[in-house]
Amino acid sequence: MSQAQTSPRPLRLLLAFLAGLALLLGTPLAASAEAGPSPDTTVTWSVKPADTAQGRDRPNYAYDLMPGGTVGDALYVANRSPQPITLRVYAADGFLTDDGALDILAGGAESTDLGSWVSIASPELTLDSGASAEVPFTVTVPTDAAPGDYAAGIVASMLVTADNGTVTERRLGSRVHLRVQGDLVPSLVIGDVVVDYHGTAHPAETGSATVGYTLTNTGNTRLDPNVEVALGGPFGWARVTAADDAPELLPGSSLKRTVEVAGVVPLVLLSADVTATSQVVSRTLAGAEPSTLDPLVSQGAAATAAVPWTALAIFAVVALLVAWRVIAARHRRAAHAREIAAAVAAARADAEGTDAVVPGAAVPGAATGAAAEREPVPAGGVSDTEGVPEAPSLAPTRASRRSP
Repeated sequence: MSQAQTSPRPLRLLLAFLAGLALLLGTPLAASAEAGPSPDTTVTWSVKPADTAQGRDRPNYAYDLMPGGTVGDALYVANRSPQPITLRVYAADGFLTDDGALDILAGGAESTDLGSWVSIASPELTLDSGASAEVPFTVTVPTDAAPGDYAAGIVASMLVTADNGTVTERRLGSRVHLRVQGDLVPSLVIGDVVVDYHGTAHPAETGSATVGYTLTNTGNTRLDPNVEVALGGPFGWARVTAADDAPELLPGSSLKRTVEVAGVVPLVLLSADVTATSQVVSRTLAGAEPSTLDPLVSQGAAATAAVPWTALAIFAVVALLVAWRVIAARHRRAAHAREIAAAVAAARADAEGTDAVVPGAAVPGAATGAAAEREPVPAGGVSDTEGVPEAPSLAPTRASRRSP
């Protein structure tokens, strides 16, 4: 009993033939709707705020609403590619990057503030080459929203898959700024101030300093700070300043800044004062307006050592030379004094030795006493001393011999 069997080799040949025929006809065997274009494919599109009742030719969206308020608007999207494209349209919360630029959360990340208050009419949009469309959306402020400024973005994005399977999101969008009406409390804190001095090898040249600090918006309004950094020695001596044009700060955001200051004189102790004068950013439906709030002034400070090591080394060498000369002069004077003392001592010793061997020298007082004992007193009780010459005193002679 036999059975008919299909050979595997002819089957593979048949499949290969059908695949080659499909390629020649330009018809793919399979397509994935989620694959998207490759990174090498030239795909371009543009977005901007649409011309609506809320404004025309606007750089971004800006609203001023009460809690519970609602506003409608639209996003204009145009396909600049030579082939049709499909885009996702969504809104997301805004945040500041490390360099101070405004960015929004990536697609798929959950928004908790303004990004979650935006409802998009068409979350997915397909456009032919050269076509354009307006995507309506609505902003609805919760009734319990806290007063202050909020930021978000509305984007049109596309997922691009690389050869290795990595998916990259390409997106273009416009900013959305919203101020919820209520009590505005601007506040800015300057913290983490550090200063680092950089000296030079030349003793007569000034050095430089790097000042780092952190700006933190602890209020509920957007702030536009102008920062001045001042450096000086004790009592403000040799004061130099530098300006830092910091970017706008969203409420709750924090930004680290670094400023280089030249012409710093090293005066052992270097103090850094950071002063930020911030203006509250005011946005309404009509666009930018001057703020009615007074400028906010915030300050921070730090200090460090600024030692002119080269000048100190030269001073130390000079001081050592002067000290050596002073000590050497003292040693010479001491040696000369010792020589004089030795000569005086030798002269005195010589003088004392000569007095001991002088023949006939009598000690004053003792010789007079002996003469008084030997000479008889004449009758009548009067001593005849007339005509007897008085013995000269030896004290002056002895003193003159002892003088050097």
